[in-house]
Amino acid sequence: MAGAATAGSVREALGSAVDALTAVGVETPRLDAELLLAEATGWERARLVAEPEAGVPAAAGRVYGEMVRRRLRREPVAYILGRRGFRRIELAVDPRVLVPRPETELLVELALELDPRRVLDIGTGSGAVALAIADELPECEVTATDTSAGALAVTRANAERLGLADRVELVGAMLPPDGGEFDLVVANLPYVGEAEWGGLEPEVTRWEPREALLAGPDGLDVLRVAIPAAAGIAPVLALEVGEGQAPAVGELLLEARFDAVETRPDLAGIPRVVWAHRR
Repeated sequence: MAGAATAGSVREALGSAVDALTAVGVETPRLDAELLLAEATGWERARLVAEPEAGVPAAAGRVYGEMVRRRLRREPVAYILGRRGFRRIELAVDPRVLVPRPETELLVELALELDPRRVLDIGTGSGAVALAIADELPECEVTATDTSAGALAVTRANAERLGLADRVELVGAMLPPDGGEFDLVVANLPYVGEAEWGGLEPEVTRWEPREALLAGPDGLDVLRVAIPAAAGIAPVLALEVGEGQAPAVGELLLEARFDAVETRPDLAGIPRVVWAHRR
């Protein structure tokens, strides 16, 4: 009996993809190639490493080829796979929302330290922060807002799939209409300055939603509105910010009558979260 048709070996499939991805400037060509091949074949990445001479089934090879072509256009891997891991949860993502980043987990870590009873997540996007907090603080009531109907649809689907829909209230606005009272407000709002845009990776500028990233000439336009608006509804406000923005954001928080401002660095040592509290 003839063997099943294959599209070459794992080694060959990965090698050609890595070469092509490297040529167009992808930062992590090997990792991306392995993630895409694992998805196309349904195999674990460990198997790809352990069995480099295994034949890739022809049908999987065709799926893989289309995935690699999408990646060559610099579409983010998370959009190609349709999902991204964030702390203990896995989120569905698409071009309606930003791809969740590791540095944003700092907002969740701060919430775990403070152990609030009620949290508001402004500009929730895929729901990453709100849903991670709800997942890791089961007694916490979480409200998530976004002005994008598409983003809220993604968050709603993620909440339902994760079994958290009854724990996270969704609001289509920057703030709940009645304001409300919260122990903690967290926000990963747009903070990219217009001058920075051209220097960002194509994965960002070609694929991710501009309205979730750009915030005026210095990247602070949205925060200038959000900080005073949120100041009256919680004693603690935590914000993700861009490189070099922490001092200016700290001043905005002090102007909003918070008593003390602190920062948290990301893994690169960049002050990435600015948080303020009042006595």
